[in-house]
Amino acid sequence: MPFVSSILVPVDFSERSAPAARYAYALATRFGASLTLLHALPSLEPEFSGAEITGSMLAEIQQQRRNRVAREMQSFADQFGTAQWLVEEGDPAQSIVAIAHQRADLIVMPTHGYGPFRRYILGSTAAKVLHDADCPVWTGVHIENAADPPPLARILCAVDLGPQSSKTLFWAASLALEFDASLTLLHVTLGAADAARHELEALLRYVHAEAEIVVETGDPGVAICTAAGRIGADALVIGRGSAAGVYGRLRANAYTLIRQSPCPVVSV
Repeated sequence: MPFVSSILVPVDFSERSAPAARYAYALATRFGASLTLLHALPSLEPEFSGAEITGSMLAEIQQQRRNRVAREMQSFADQFGTAQWLVEEGDPAQSIVAIAHQRADLIVMPTHGYGPFRRYILGSTAAKVLHDADCPVWTGVHIENAADPPPLARILCAVDLGPQSSKTLFWAASLALEFDASLTLLHVTLGAADAARHELEALLRYVHAEAEIVVETGDPGVAICTAAGRIGADALVIGRGSAAGVYGRLRANAYTLIRQSPCPVVSV
């Protein structure tokens, strides 16, 4: 899978950070990719807006924060071999996207839900990254609970047959090839199933891939999550670049899929 040569992992030192980073490290090892761990320090200006604080006081507070980050980083250092560390100051989501544009083929991050309804919550930083990042994002509430990615034996690729579909299928087919996994290609339609199946067959020929074809009807979010559970998918690959507002467009359903999928989701 040569197009995944560099992976970026945002780290906030919460209890979810280390497992998510280990998950990404295992992926990087499998792909032979470089790994960058990024910690974003929110700007201090909003916190001290209107307060009487001198430049030297602000500099001291900033240095204290960087010292704390250095200690946290040291606690991670032995776990991730040759991983590179970056510390940026500013909005976390903007920092993640900016660094990804420079050096990442893939971002790996948890969704950071909390409590009994965590599967249905998408953190604001994750949502912004999903909206703005150009590269694929591998995310889910599942990855922080796994020390290593499980063997990917079954991959589900859901497409809307829009302009993003060939890119999405190519990514899914490459992932299946890397892990010697079975691939299922799914489309949820309001129209004729036979017509959709013919389009999926043409898409497979265009990408030079092989997959089992499944055509479903109904609500895309529900149908795709149900199919992922039914086939025991280890990963769900979707597109998030199609125009919103059209029935079946996965961009309109991407957040639902990421929150509720029974397996990790790679949004391309």
